[in-house]
Amino acid sequence: MENVKLAIIYYSSTGTNYQMARWAEEAATASGAEVRVAKVRENAPPQAIAANPAWQAHFDATQDVPEAEVALLEWADAIIFSFPTRYGHISSQAQQFFDITGGAWAQGKLANKVVSAMSSAQNPHGGQEATILAVYTTMFHWGAIVAAPGYRDAALFKAGGNPYGTSVTVDQQGQMVEDVEDAVKLQARHTIEVAGWVKNGQSQ
Repeated sequence: MENVKLAIIYYSSTGTNYQMARWAEEAATASGAEVRVAKVRENAPPQAIAANPAWQAHFDATQDVPEAEVALLEWADAIIFSFPTRYGHISSQAQQFFDITGGAWAQGKLANKVVSAMSSAQNPHGGQEATILAVYTTMFHWGAIVAAPGYRDAALFKAGGNPYGTSVTVDQQGQMVEDVEDAVKLQARHTIEVAGWVKNGQSQ
């Protein structure tokens, strides 16, 4: 069986979704996947970033993380997205990235990718589920295969019980409220598992 190629694409202003991406990377790598982590390009003006010390610190600390390109989507068998919610939707940075995928989509290069999504917000009902579903709406247009975690393990309930994808609340100090590490890793393993079925089933 061929190893699954997984792209983990995130946007993070102060580090939450970056940490979730790294947990997913850890679990996927341990599962035998070839993993590449990339951030979507920042489009906020420098003065906005500088006005928030935590945002500036995270921006500076992750300069070595490569920026996501459409070619990464084409390379991948599976993709995990991790984006913060913005008014119940994905951030403008994430939307900007999706907006440049039209050429690959039109050529059918994004069909049959196995995808899963995660999110965060500052309160439990701040739009995490809506944000994940917004990602999946784009995936349906791609013709991708959504691998949501569902209710399959106690780790999901410990993390808050979101069947669409792991989501977390972030307090005013920038700390995660729920314990989501195990749920993130479970979701990553599930995504790899489904992608393995698709990839190796196609090659038979």
